Amino acid sequence: MIKSFKKRIGALVTVGPTVLWLGFFLMIPLIYVIGISFLTKNAYGGVDFTFTLSNYAALFNKEYVKVFADSLWLSLETTVICLIVGYPFAYIIANAPKKWKPALVLLLMLPFWTNSLIRTYGWNTLLRTEGIINHFLQWVGIIDEPLNMLYTDGAVLLGMVYALLPFTVLPLHTSIEKLDNSLLEAASDLGASRAHTFTRVILPLTMPGIFAGSIQTFIPSLGFFFISDMMGGAKTMYIGNLIKNQFLSARNWPLGAVLSIVLIVITLVLMRLYTRVGSLEDMA
Repeated sequence: MIKSFKKRIGALVTVGPTVLWLGFFLMIPLIYVIGISFLTKNAYGGVDFTFTLSNYAALFNKEYVKVFADSLWLSLETTVICLIVGYPFAYIIANAPKKWKPALVLLLMLPFWTNSLIRTYGWNTLLRTEGIINHFLQWVGIIDEPLNMLYTDGAVLLGMVYALLPFTVLPLHTSIEKLDNSLLEAASDLGASRAHTFTRVILPLTMPGIFAGSIQTFIPSLGFFFISDMMGGAKTMYIGNLIKNQFLSARNWPLGAVLSIVLIVITLVLMRLYTRVGSLEDMA
C-alpha cells in the first residue's frame, strides 16, 4: 500500500503540472472555441447563446472554398520549394567536418533569434519599388524602371519559404546524418553513379526526414497570416487572414471559431497520415 501510494504521489508530482498546463492552455481554450462555433453572432459583434449550424454551412460558400484552395496551394508550393532548396543545405551540413557542424547549425538557427515580423519587414524594405534591389538593378542598367515585386503572390511565397526553410532543413539534416555510409560505399563499389545512388539509396533512406520536414512546413504555412498581410498587401485572402479578420475586424467570432476548427482538423489529419509513414521522433 505504501509503495503504491508513493508511486501515485510521484506520478502526480511529475505528470500533474504538465496535465494542468495542457488543460488550462490547450483543452479549455479548444473547448471554448468549439462551443462558440455553435452560437450566433449578434448585431453588436458579440455572441448570442442560440444554437445554430449555419456557421458550419457557411464553409460551403464559394468564396470560402476558394480561400481554402488558395491556402492549400500556397502551402504546397512553400513545402515543395523548401524541400528543393533545403535538401542540399541539409546534406552539406550533415556531411561537413565535425568541427564545422555546430557553426553551420548555428547559422541556420540565427534567424530565429530575431522576431519574424522584423525579418519580414526587412524583405519589404528590399522588395519595394524604392528598395535596394530595384535601385541596384537600375544602377547596373538591367531595368529602366522599378519592378513591382512587393504586394504580389510571388512576394508572399518568398516570405513563406524564407520563414519556414529551417523547419524543413533541421529534420532533413537529422535524417541524412543517420545514413549508413557503408551503404553508399557498397553502391559505389557496385558501379552506381551519383545520381543512381541518390535516387535508389539516399532518397529512400531519408524519406522520414522528408515527410517530417514537409509536415513541419506545410502546417505552419496555413496559419502564417502576417506574411501575406505584410508582403501581399492583403490582396489575396488565405485561411490565416480570414480567421484573423473574422475575430478582429468582422467581429464574427462563431465563424472565426468554425474556420479555426477546420484548420485544426486539417492539422490532425496530416499528423495522422504522417504517423502511418513516419515516426514523431523524426520531427525533433
